Amino acid sequence: MIKVGIADYGLNVWYGNMHDYEWRLSMLKELGFDGIERLEAATADRALEYNAFAAKMGMGFATCRGTNAADTLTFSAGLGKKYIWVQSTAKDFDTFCRHANHQAELAAQYGVKVGIHNHLGSPVETQEQLEEFLARCPDCCLVLDIGHLHGAGGDPLYIIEKYFDRLVTVHFKDYVIKDENASYWQDRLRFCELSGGVMGDIPKKVAQALVKKGYSGWVMVEHDTHLQDPRIDLKISRDYLKNCGI
Repeated sequence: MIKVGIADYGLNVWYGNMHDYEWRLSMLKELGFDGIERLEAATADRALEYNAFAAKMGMGFATCRGTNAADTLTFSAGLGKKYIWVQSTAKDFDTFCRHANHQAELAAQYGVKVGIHNHLGSPVETQEQLEEFLARCPDCCLVLDIGHLHGAGGDPLYIIEKYFDRLVTVHFKDYVIKDENASYWQDRLRFCELSGGVMGDIPKKVAQALVKKGYSGWVMVEHDTHLQDPRIDLKISRDYLKNCGI
């Protein structure tokens, strides 16, 4: 069964980075979501506390992020989570791949997978870079962001078909063009609610492909920027996915 959560960067920005998980999960539950993607915890005690909030409310989260890569791994493994993101500040592609391979090797000892999150402005931005990364890091999985990939000129449906067995989660989003001539991606586009941007029916086709293939993990709605109460945007996106069979 597919679970629908929030990749909550946009919520963090809107609410001033206040990680009040009990309040946040209550709000998301009312909107029909199952949880959030990454629980942020500076200490193991905090991770356990936040995990208890989620369990009490019948909500969940897919992974945990500590203040460094080692804590991210041990907190996530200790809470029984299946994956973490590649966590590297490397700016060049070769170093980024080396860090990812090392993290994947260590994480495997805990039964945890390491996933690459393709992102505009990062070493893994374009479809060509994403496929090169997946070839050079065969033990890494994929945190596929369809909005960032499409915004870089890529084909999310192609990636779903070719790398389905490496997916650990999918980020659903849409975007509007701010200035197509801008060199910096945040000046070029703004992510928005599903159906509110230029991606057309691509999110729908991705959702339908996941259902058809029997995908049973998390999918995450993500709105990097909210221009109004996030609950309005999130309700639109949740209803959109329901209409797609998720």
